[in-house]
Order: sequence, then C-alpha cells, then structure tokens
Amino acid sequence: MHGETAYFNGEWIPSSELRIAVDDAGFLLGATATERLRTFRGQVFRLEEHLARLRRSLEIMGLDRDAVTSEVAQALPDFLHRNQGLIDPGDDWAIIAFATPGSALRGRPTVCVHGYPLPFRQWAPQFETGVPVVVSQFRQVPTSCWPAELKCRSRMHYYLADREAAARQPGARAIVLDQDGYVAEATTANVLVHREGEGLVSPPHEHILFGVSLGVVKELAANLNVPFTMRPLTVEEFGTANEAMLASTSICVLPIIECNGERIGNGQPGPVYRRLIAAWSDLVGVDIPAQARRFADRRV
Repeated sequence: MHGETAYFNGEWIPSSELRIAVDDAGFLLGATATERLRTFRGQVFRLEEHLARLRRSLEIMGLDRDAVTSEVAQALPDFLHRNQGLIDPGDDWAIIAFATPGSALRGRPTVCVHGYPLPFRQWAPQFETGVPVVVSQFRQVPTSCWPAELKCRSRMHYYLADREAAARQPGARAIVLDQDGYVAEATTANVLVHREGEGLVSPPHEHILFGVSLGVVKELAANLNVPFTMRPLTVEEFGTANEAMLASTSICVLPIIECNGERIGNGQPGPVYRRLIAAWSDLVGVDIPAQARRFADRRV
C-alpha cells in the first residue's frame, strides 16, 4: 500500500489499516463476491458491466444485491476522487470491490473498495514476448458446486494450479480444464484461440466465468470482421491453434506463445492479437503496451 484511502463498511480509512475479522464468512469460508476493475485515463472502464456482474454474484450468494451494489457504485468514483494526485496523470488504477456475508456478531455484509496503481511490471514485457502456459492437473470447479457466473474468492484450485505451473515452468501461467477435459480458463483470465478458417474461439459461456474483457474482445472482433465463436475447445485444438490469448481486466489481452513447452503458431505474438490490442488502445485512447512499459519500473 502507498498511502491510498479505502472504503470499508461505510468509512474511509488508510488502505494499510484494512482488516477482515477472523469470524467473517469471507475469511472462514471464502464466501466473497468480488470484482476487479481498472481505469483508463482516470475513469473506470466498463463500470456498468462490472456492477451488473457483481449484482448477479450477490444474488447467487443471497446477499442484498441492490443495497450492496449501490454502496459499491457510490464508493468507486469517491475512491478515485479521494486518491487523485497519488499517481501520474498518465498512470491508471486497479480497483477491487468485494462483499462478504460478514460475521455473525456484526449482522451485516462486509463491503470494501480499495485499489492501487496497476503493477505493470508484472506483465509489461509480455505484450511483445508473449507468455507460456501449462495445462494443470487441477480442474475447474464444476457448476454443481457453484454457478460458473459467480465471481468469487473461493479459488483454491487456482492457487494449486499456479503452484504447479511455477514448478513445471517458471514464468508460465496455468490453464485449467473443465470436468469433461475441455479447456476452461486460465487462473485469473479467460482464454481464446484463433484458428485459420474459423476465427476466434472461446470456451462456451456456460462453462466459464465470462469476463468483461472477453466481452470487449468479442466486440472488437466484430468491428474487425474477425469471426468469434464459443464452443468446447480441446487441449489439442488449443495447442495447434494459429494464435492463443489471455483476456482479463488489468492486462486487457496478452499473447500466449507456447503450451506445455510446445510453440503455438510460430511462437511469437500473432497478427490477430496485434490487431486486437491496437483496437483496444484506440477504444480507450491509451496505447496500452506503451503505458505498461512507461510505468513498469514503478515500485509496487
């Protein structure tokens, strides 16, 4: 934390003072609805889509979706106002909103909005070098446990998959499969491939948490006249695609250049990826890779 102010249960406090009670259901059970947002030029990107997804997650959890979503919606612009001046005007924020059922003693949900300057150094070089992935032995949580559309903090399978990926290939991201053995997601991102003659392919909506960023890719693809399909995707199809990509809020879109040690395409960021990241940059009025390079050396 760098002196940012955070919203916590109706109060604005230093981010360094954020604490979750040990009897809070978010800590005890991982029962936490969450959204990760980012800004472009100081404005929250796709705010309404994030709030709509948060609202649905709260509904699934049985929390007061209207009250909590309204509380978060009011806190988000206030967060930016209270923290303005802490970062360079050309820089941008990662903002996290979450809500839990709270503790039995408190009797109301825990609601928090906090954030920090985007840690670009974690991915800035990957816009040009790409990122390797490995297919993990740990599977996606089946929808018989909770709906795929629920964005929550219950992520032990992600943690274990990331540990496995790091052990097998340092610097690699983990890909998890669904219960039927099809490609599902990366641990914190949607995945998609480009196949010649078919276009962009993403795993089907009902098997994944459909990310706001994946929705942006779908829109950009339509504008670029690139076909976009959602269907089951085998590991073999993933590995033999012409291109593969990650899509998530902070990174926007990054190229995947190898899977399980084997090159995807020619092992370099491909032309479809480059068209997408250029179109996204035009959409938000920010050269996304250049911004990441500029602020990559900032302390985080």
